[in-house]
Amino acid sequence: MSKKLVIKVTAGADAPERCSQAFTVAAVAVASGVEVSLWLTGESSWFALPGRAAEFELPHAAPLPDLLESILAAGTVTLCTQCAARRGIEEKDTVPGVRIAGAQVFVSEIMAEGVQALVY
Repeated sequence: MSKKLVIKVTAGADAPERCSQAFTVAAVAVASGVEVSLWLTGESSWFALPGRAAEFELPHAAPLPDLLESILAAGTVTLCTQCAARRGIEEKDTVPGVRIAGAQVFVSEIMAEGVQALVY
């Protein structure tokens, strides 16, 4: 079993099922004791802002704010640098615990020994 799971979510409200799946898998992995790094890119970038996860709705899915909270409690959540810049988001604007980092950090995470990467 991999020691770390890196998940990149590219979808937001534009593809709610894909978005929810990424957050759900990340939260389940965290609850299972797996080290998790969740990357918010593309339209999921908006969920780095306070209150935005609460606006997300998908029938029969766990509430996104609860999933995000559990991931932040035991894993890491990173907002893509370029995605943040394109949306005018700065680190001071984000939910506490969300960091902003770029492709170099992402590549170093996914190339490490024992890492499984998923993209949604």
